[in-house]
Amino acid sequence: MADPAGAPGEGAEGAHHAPKEKFWALALGSVGVVFGDIGTSPLYAMREALHHARGGGTSELAVLGVVSLVIWALVLIVTVKYVIFLMRADNKGEGGTLALMALAQRVSPGRRSAIIFALGVAGAALFYADGIITPAVSVLGSMEGMKELPGVGARLAPAVVPATAVILVALFLVQARGTASVAKLFGPITAAWFLVLGALGLYHIADDLSVFRALSPTTAWSSCSTTASWGSSSWAACSWR
Repeated sequence: MADPAGAPGEGAEGAHHAPKEKFWALALGSVGVVFGDIGTSPLYAMREALHHARGGGTSELAVLGVVSLVIWALVLIVTVKYVIFLMRADNKGEGGTLALMALAQRVSPGRRSAIIFALGVAGAALFYADGIITPAVSVLGSMEGMKELPGVGARLAPAVVPATAVILVALFLVQARGTASVAKLFGPITAAWFLVLGALGLYHIADDLSVFRALSPTTAWSSCSTTASWGSSSWAACSWR
């Protein structure tokens, strides 16, 4: 006969561990859905920025400057802007452009409310545009790495765009069944990608410790005026000046 006194304890213990397991599952899923884009976009942006830097990005200051720009863009936009400010501006737990619009309309009645509504519609349109172009840029930037494969890169180059289109179609077909399915598939893949990048970065930092100068915002500032000759695709990196 089972011990009746043990049942509540086992139930309480199971209830205690369930939220923790669910948290780690959600964290792994968010790595694949949210941070996968953040983790690949800087690579594409850095390559394009170095391509337009004076001398083809071969000078030390060009590399340090672009790395510093990427680091501080992530710190200011992702950490400061979104994590510290925008994630706290929620409307009963809901976030996003439309939630911010609803909050602003509460304190701005009358004609200002109509202006806020128009701004909210424009923000939603920008969000949809970003949702369309971001996957294309991220997948294309990742697939273009095939061009760098020794010996076969030149032969694989014509297949980059068709392969990107196939991958995007497959991704959207899978995502139609729910974001959870995408998270289960790409969560472990993206986590492994970040671990490999981190391991390679730690391994090669010892080759030249001067790379830590990129952590200084002055490096990004000086690179805009002394090294980079920004082209049409990378001028925005220094437009804040």
